[in-house]
Amino acid sequence: MEILDIIKLIIAGIICWINFVLIDTYFGLPEKPGVLGAKTIGEKIKEIGGNLNGGYFMGNIVCSPDASAGTLLASIMNYLMGVKGGLIAALLVWIGNRLCADPGYAGTIGALTITLIIYLLHPIIGAKYFVGGMILAIFSIQGFEHKYASILLGKIAKKMNRGE
Repeated sequence: MEILDIIKLIIAGIICWINFVLIDTYFGLPEKPGVLGAKTIGEKIKEIGGNLNGGYFMGNIVCSPDASAGTLLASIMNYLMGVKGGLIAALLVWIGNRLCADPGYAGTIGALTITLIIYLLHPIIGAKYFVGGMILAIFSIQGFEHKYASILLGKIAKKMNRGE
């Protein structure tokens, strides 16, 4: 992998992170557990010293196709099929939200916004970088360190008036 590829991957990861975190926060993932299981995850993260609102955010990501899933699926589908693939991903995420009885549209919006971003940036950064970038973005929230990730998400939620 060349240095330019690594730079593109990092930039795509930052864009994906901002895309899904801001959308999920706007749609209230940190405010309350929107789907079954999110409350348990949020409370467990609080028990290890994390932020409850950030824990709810993380729990909602695990339990329902929110903007993280929408961004990842749309990135993959854009890579495979172009813009049409991103739109198909948005439809599938919307259906997934309805199956989970999720009242929001964060996943659908995340899929649509990343499809637009990839379309606009495809001459510079291809869709494959957004696939890898989204994996890095999800890992930074869900896989690296729950306590500190939840604290960061809680601070973002507070700034956006979506948490305590």
